[in-house]
Amino acid sequence: MVVLLSTIIWTIGSISCPKECTCQYLTVSCTGKLLEEFPTIIPLDTKQLVLAENKLSYLPSLELNFLSDLIYLDCSSNTLGKDLDFTFVSMIKLIYLDLSFNNLTQVTFGTFSQLSSLVVLKLSDNPSLVEIEKDSFANNTLLRHLDVSRCSLMFIDTSTVRDLPNLKRLGIGENPWFCNCSFMELCSWLKETGITISGEFEKDVFCSR
Repeated sequence: MVVLLSTIIWTIGSISCPKECTCQYLTVSCTGKLLEEFPTIIPLDTKQLVLAENKLSYLPSLELNFLSDLIYLDCSSNTLGKDLDFTFVSMIKLIYLDLSFNNLTQVTFGTFSQLSSLVVLKLSDNPSLVEIEKDSFANNTLLRHLDVSRCSLMFIDTSTVRDLPNLKRLGIGENPWFCNCSFMELCSWLKETGITISGEFEKDVFCSR
């Protein structure tokens, strides 16, 4: 009875489904619609929102944070490049976030600081991403999978990943790392832990100088 009632409520809510998207149960999918702006009239009880393969250059924090029940957000393959600090203020239930294949330039403490439930974070294939500030993931202690492969990172403080107690999988390959003492510390720490490194560590993790 409860399940039936929930289905009826969602069906009624789906009347307001964005015309460019498809809505089913608690999922809204807008994949590959060439959207240049964030879709409107997304049901507020949406759990999964897929915005992959569009032309979104920014995420409006006000509209996005009305979706406080989101647990899954895929914004991969867009043109996101503006500062995302405090974009995800009210999304405390979010578990999965994919921002890969965009134009992000930096990650700061304010970028994901409100996402205390985050388990999977994909930032790979952002060729303009040159900086991840120390303690950027200090409030993301539930992170199990972090991917920053194929960006333009030259440096990341060891403590930024070392202080993630639940981290199980890390992607750092194919970045132009600056091989100073700090990077050697990171490599040594990674080899001592049981963290799975995506790809072949010796082949994919290389030094630019």
